[in-house]
Amino acid sequence: MNYFPDEVLEHIFDFVGSHKDRNSVSQVCKLWYRIESYSRQKVFVGNCYAIGPERVAERFSGLKSITLKGKPHFADFNLVPPDWGGFVYPWIEAFARSRVGLEELRLKRMVVSDESLELLSRSFPNFKSLVLVSCEGFTTDGLAAVAAYCRQLKELDLQENDVEDHRGHWLSCFPESSTSLVSLNFACLKGDINLPALERLVARSPNLKSLRLSRAVPLDVLQRILIRAPQLLDLGVGSYLHDPDSENYYKLVTAIQKCKSVRSLSGFLDVAPHCLSAFHVICPNLTSLNLSYAPGIYDNELIKLIRHCHKLQRLWILDCIGDKGLEVVASTCKDLEELRVFPSDPYVGQAAVTEEGLVAISRGCQKLNSILYFCQQMTNAALITVAKNCPNFVRFRLCILDPTKPDAVTQQPLDEGFGAIVQACKGLKRLSLSGLLTDQVFLYIGMYAEQLEMLSIAFAGDSDKGMQYVLKGCKKLRKLEIRDSPFGNAALLMDVAKYETMRSLWMSSCEVTLGGCKALAKRMPGLNVEIINENDQMEFVGGCDDDRQKVEKMYLYRTLAGQRRDAPEFVWTL
Repeated sequence: MNYFPDEVLEHIFDFVGSHKDRNSVSQVCKLWYRIESYSRQKVFVGNCYAIGPERVAERFSGLKSITLKGKPHFADFNLVPPDWGGFVYPWIEAFARSRVGLEELRLKRMVVSDESLELLSRSFPNFKSLVLVSCEGFTTDGLAAVAAYCRQLKELDLQENDVEDHRGHWLSCFPESSTSLVSLNFACLKGDINLPALERLVARSPNLKSLRLSRAVPLDVLQRILIRAPQLLDLGVGSYLHDPDSENYYKLVTAIQKCKSVRSLSGFLDVAPHCLSAFHVICPNLTSLNLSYAPGIYDNELIKLIRHCHKLQRLWILDCIGDKGLEVVASTCKDLEELRVFPSDPYVGQAAVTEEGLVAISRGCQKLNSILYFCQQMTNAALITVAKNCPNFVRFRLCILDPTKPDAVTQQPLDEGFGAIVQACKGLKRLSLSGLLTDQVFLYIGMYAEQLEMLSIAFAGDSDKGMQYVLKGCKKLRKLEIRDSPFGNAALLMDVAKYETMRSLWMSSCEVTLGGCKALAKRMPGLNVEIINENDQMEFVGGCDDDRQKVEKMYLYRTLAGQRRDAPEFVWTL
């Protein structure tokens, strides 16, 4: 195809949407590399330290949208120290300096300062979309800058961020001429909200389709917002505490009845569960329901709500629904594709659902392709049944709250159950294991999980062979996360070339030593091998050369940027 003019190739490349396919196209020849570089508008960087921002800006001159990820995934489980890194400011500064026409920025697990948001808002006049997921370091002052200076802003999405509230009136910073908002999510904010400013903003945003509110937005304001925005497709309810006999309640019922376009419902952060019946009228049209942040909704009221949701494709709930409630889900939601069941109180160590609920779901919801399931116990028989009923799983994540618990009936390891899952689900890309597991399950994974890209392991395995089975067999593996497992240097160093095809490897509380990490770094100079020692238990950071010293936490990743320059004292890069 080299005889085609560049303009024709560029037009053809516009039809190549996925990041993986674009990467493959760029490797065909130098001409395709050049055209793909200047024509690509969206870039995904799965590790902000894998490449420098200057190199990204130089290669992709037409860049408009970038997704960046910072801290490793285990940061979600408090295994990564808060000060580890993942700063977005150097990226924004480099893009501003290179005059990149940035319009969209999506960040996950990154440190976002107010200064970075200020620079972002003033440097890119056409900026339209900011999505922050599990980020930290900024306050509502930074949000005020985005609201004030991003005059074409369409999307501001704040998910599970740790935001310090310096000014509760950031919503009033949107100029009165701002009418472009399509999506606004501030459910994670804990401070006060300028309610009149919110109402005015909604009223002058005719294209607003998604709105998720914090618990600071009371019932009467919710009612007035729904009157002004009946076109909403996605609604997140904040505070829902009221008297069902009050005037506000009846006004809300009237407003909800006019919101017939709502397809996604979430929130209910503060709730009077006996008043949920007001939303029953829109339930028949819902395709997504997220009640994972609504601990005040118990099984009976939850079940009554779900009985009206026949079109659900995505359901996130708490385990207080119980096995009986999951049976109702199975009989009602035949089109369900994604289910997440979270623990109501993860600190208690007990869950209200078991293998019975999972089996019921698999029998009734055979379109299911993604599941996250926190449970009290599991059996091999249940997992084998699930594998037979739902062979289309792409993501299968099971978490038994007692992570080393065996088969609840036979007291055997859960190897055969997970073996059935990986054997039956040919398209499985993400797998998280839990329960008593031996090396046998990793043999099954290496043999059958041909499409697996991400594997999370905890408290599992007998010896180095387990990890070796996975690295040898899973040809498409990109991310491997291991904690509290007996894998050591032999497993780590068996096939170091494998890490060139992976994005990252995390090992904590395993049997890896300083000597093993040094050997790996020496053999693979293109990798960053980070040793994280937040508790000052390992003296080698101060200069000790005891290669037998066990490494508390190790994070390995491919990089084109070399050792990072912002590593804190407790991070040692080999």
